[in-house]
Amino acid sequence: MMPLSLADMGEEKIIMKVGGSPEVRKHLETLGFVSGCPVSIVNTFGGNIIVNIKDTRVAVSRGMAQKIMLSD
Repeated sequence: MMPLSLADMGEEKIIMKVGGSPEVRKHLETLGFVSGCPVSIVNTFGGNIIVNIKDTRVAVSRGMAQKIMLSD
């Protein structure tokens, strides 16, 4: 597994696990980051990573992206 922050731009990966405190996990789940869901990086902007998840673009901080583990 690898964190979302290390994924290559444009490559679709599957979310395997979402870590962090219960509050962080709940926040990410609300944004659509759940196990088994495909995700791909669209762009990086400053300290944020813009991803495409469930046909929606979402920006997450690099710190949050390190809590989202993807398949290799």
